[in-house]
Amino acid sequence: MTKMDGWSVEQLHDGYAQAHRMDRVLYDSETDHQRIVVFDSAQFGRVMTLDGVVQVTERDNFIYHEMLTHVPMIAHGTAKRVLIIGGGDGGMAREALRHPVDQVTMVEIDAGVVDFCREYLPGISDGAFDDPRLDLQIADGADFMRDTDGGFDVIIVDSTDPVGPGEVLFTDHFYGHAKRALAPGGILVTQNGVPFLQGDELTGTLRAFQTLFADTYAFVAPVPTYQGGFMAFGWGTDSDARHVDLATVERRITQIDLSGDYYTPEIHKAAFALPGYIKKLIP
Repeated sequence: MTKMDGWSVEQLHDGYAQAHRMDRVLYDSETDHQRIVVFDSAQFGRVMTLDGVVQVTERDNFIYHEMLTHVPMIAHGTAKRVLIIGGGDGGMAREALRHPVDQVTMVEIDAGVVDFCREYLPGISDGAFDDPRLDLQIADGADFMRDTDGGFDVIIVDSTDPVGPGEVLFTDHFYGHAKRALAPGGILVTQNGVPFLQGDELTGTLRAFQTLFADTYAFVAPVPTYQGGFMAFGWGTDSDARHVDLATVERRITQIDLSGDYYTPEIHKAAFALPGYIKKLIP
């Protein structure tokens, strides 16, 4: 992370950067895995960066967390066991626990991320860490996936980009273990970056998915602080859940009184309508 005159400059992409003014730095520390910084931003509220890259903000996190959770869970319709790989800020667990699940297992490699998010970004998890249905495991996500007995209805890979600790979560071996960990009819979804700038991430994931699943595709959402336009999410399943009709989506949302600030029945369906430049990335 580069600091210039009180600004946090993110240089994730070659020749392109974004900057956030740090009105107040609340936390700046190195863990065994990465550097964590939390600061106040006039535009986005509290912001967390890992190794200088924005991971979550108070203001726009709802888009990312709602879409990566509700799309697969509503499409599935009867998910009771959910696995989240990553997601140390608790936002994904927050949204998953809005569903009538029996258990949400969350595997986060860095206990420091969980601890400081509970202290400095409590609104992101909004009580999720205290929900008795949450099984929090501090462990390497790849190791957990390899060793788990499985039986998960939905697996959500809420990873960082494929560098450092997150790199192993983008491998064929990891996806193969994830497929084995799904219950029949289960759905695997993945964070695949911003395809306008990181197209290889989506292509690589879906190429691996095509050897594993009967139905592979992607869905999208625009998240303001993830620079470069639409963010893409990988989709893999042996079911026809992607094609659930609008009336069924509406009924399932109504049955559990699920209201989203971004996610709606219409958005659920529209998220699979990909722009041409993203469709071309699907092998």
